[in-house]
Amino acid sequence: MNIGHYLALNSRRHPEKPALAFEERAYTYEELNRAVNRLANGLRALGIAKGEKVALMLTNTDVFPISYYALAKIGAVIVPMNFRLVAGEAGYILKQSDSVAVIADPEFEQIIREARKEAPEVRHTIVYPASHQQDHLSFEDVLSSCEEEPGIEVLPDDDLQIIYTSGTTGRPKGALFDHMRTIKGNIAFTGSLGFNVDDRFLHVAPLFHSAQLNIFLNPGIFLGASHWVLREFSPAKVLEAIEKNRITCFFGVPTMYNMMIQAAKSQEYDLSSIRNCAYGAAPMAATLVRQSMDLFKTERFYSLAGLTEGGPSGVYLTPDDHRVKTGCSGKHSLLLTEAKVIDIDGNRTPPGLHGELVLRSEIMMKQYYKQEDETAETIVDGWLHTGDVAVVDEDGFITLVDRIKDMIISGGENIYSVEVENVLYKLPKILEAAVVGVSDPDWGEKVCAVVALKPGQSADVSEIQDFCRLHLAGYKIPRNVYFVEILPRNASGKLLKYEIRKLVREIQGKTCGR
Repeated sequence: MNIGHYLALNSRRHPEKPALAFEERAYTYEELNRAVNRLANGLRALGIAKGEKVALMLTNTDVFPISYYALAKIGAVIVPMNFRLVAGEAGYILKQSDSVAVIADPEFEQIIREARKEAPEVRHTIVYPASHQQDHLSFEDVLSSCEEEPGIEVLPDDDLQIIYTSGTTGRPKGALFDHMRTIKGNIAFTGSLGFNVDDRFLHVAPLFHSAQLNIFLNPGIFLGASHWVLREFSPAKVLEAIEKNRITCFFGVPTMYNMMIQAAKSQEYDLSSIRNCAYGAAPMAATLVRQSMDLFKTERFYSLAGLTEGGPSGVYLTPDDHRVKTGCSGKHSLLLTEAKVIDIDGNRTPPGLHGELVLRSEIMMKQYYKQEDETAETIVDGWLHTGDVAVVDEDGFITLVDRIKDMIISGGENIYSVEVENVLYKLPKILEAAVVGVSDPDWGEKVCAVVALKPGQSADVSEIQDFCRLHLAGYKIPRNVYFVEILPRNASGKLLKYEIRKLVREIQGKTCGR
């Protein structure tokens, strides 16, 4: 049992069904399976062996799923890479993962060339559709004429993929998964989110990210559903694609929903085909959730609070839960997963007290690749320690309030940045907000807010602080407020708090504050 088997199975079950579309290129399930097999057999002829690691530095196109499933069918271990990495960052992942080849878009050729200086084990760079450098290979030239199954025995416990963490606090770590964990993930996400064979998925968030790849693409291929891929996020293009292709399932990070709401103000779209909307990768304020429900004219929204290491399993908020607890992270753990919030001694925390969210799951990572100490610190007695501060209410609903490392301590009081950010999002003028702690000689730390206003809006510091004073205790109110055009996020949509702290330090170096 391996994930490539299910693509081949669906090519026999419904060969003429639409499987994958990107721009003008479209594939039925039979055509997709043949394209995957041509690449799989070509990679074998190139000398890529079972168990060897191959990195993907690809934007969202049809080439990503074709490459992913071709590698899976020959038993190679897939290393999806963030295509926004610079050469030094890419070189670290190539070396740490022991990658022997890279499949890349042409705009990343020079980055890969530089990165390979740090990773001499890389034997091949394969560029789609063609390379203009003599020592790189063209994707089209690697393809085999053979469309038959590659015939490699791939077992359930064979390694499938190394998904690197976002690296928001330092060097990314590679979470290792085998085929069985991913197959069980397909079952868990299908059951928890109610996917079916008739669903039509739109892939806008990066496919290298665990959420889009493992919650939506892989379960959709597993089921035999249909997939449309957009190369990049544009609010209007997303809304147009949903309308044109009658998309039923959509996933986005909060920023995407926010921008789509703004775009929809200037034009009407028929979004009635949507039956499931999911959001994750970052907390989403309750006001933004309700506005998004109004946009899509459905209450079938799912909050997904998981992490790469979890597969990316975690807790989720169902549509029914949203009716009473919008803004919470979730009450139930996803299928095949257990969740609890514990104190420093490992005991469950009572309602109202903060602790750490931990998970035990059949789909969580095997380990951090080649990082035994970090694995031992993260997986303790079978429980995955997420590093997320969470609180459980009287009804059993869990809310993630911060990363443990991001908690602000001011005058001995714990302040959770998400709580303050949620209040800021209630102010209609604010498009995005982030809260960090900055050093203070009197209080240890003080609360600092960095906000981006909606187009055409204006505000000053006192207005922001006065609004917060209506909803927060005095010690939680931002002492400094800085206005920017856009907040730094990674490709997964997560706020880069270390970049925001750096930005604040730079601003404070130029001014005494506003």
